[in-house]
Amino acid sequence: MILYDYFRSSAAFRVRIALGLKGLAAERRFIHLRKGEQRGPAYLAINPHGFVPMLVDGTACLTQSLAIIEYLEETHPEPPLLPGSPEERAWVRSVALAVACDIHPLNNTRVLGYLEHSLGLEQQARDAWYRHWIGEGLTAIEKVLASRPGRGPLCLGALPTIADLCLVPQVFNAQRFKCPLDGVPKIMSVFDACMRLPAFDLAQPSKQADAEP
Repeated sequence: MILYDYFRSSAAFRVRIALGLKGLAAERRFIHLRKGEQRGPAYLAINPHGFVPMLVDGTACLTQSLAIIEYLEETHPEPPLLPGSPEERAWVRSVALAVACDIHPLNNTRVLGYLEHSLGLEQQARDAWYRHWIGEGLTAIEKVLASRPGRGPLCLGALPTIADLCLVPQVFNAQRFKCPLDGVPKIMSVFDACMRLPAFDLAQPSKQADAEP
């Protein structure tokens, strides 16, 4: 396997966690998003979307983090990242999608660059945008998690699911932009429990080979 990666990409972070939980090794090829390497002709030739992560596994060239994670789940089902019942599988997917579809797209590098270069927003305004959407999204997820009391230390129970794989990188982003997190104690409890697991700890941005200050 080959993983095209960037240390600060929360989407790539999700896939790194999944690989770690499943005990899978992947050759890492780093695409520096801040330098625009994702828009270079060499990368666009293999990934027209120009995003990371991208996973190459034999003849399969896969993009979109949740699609990659589901592929890993189907091809390497142990340990499972989706629970057994249809209701619980839908529930963890809903939490994952709340991050991947509702929060993250509004705050990724491409959007922040557009706010800066095309709309001319100053840093203070861009940070306010970022914190607003993270605040709205995490507040809603906090209520969703709180509605399932007694389920265990992680989002659903005692074992990581795709919900945890998406939530933890989003908390890292919130911390990096100094978003208030006092109002989401359930999320922070899940975050702390996840970060005690080696697969989450080793996948964090600061521990990647391409990490920068």
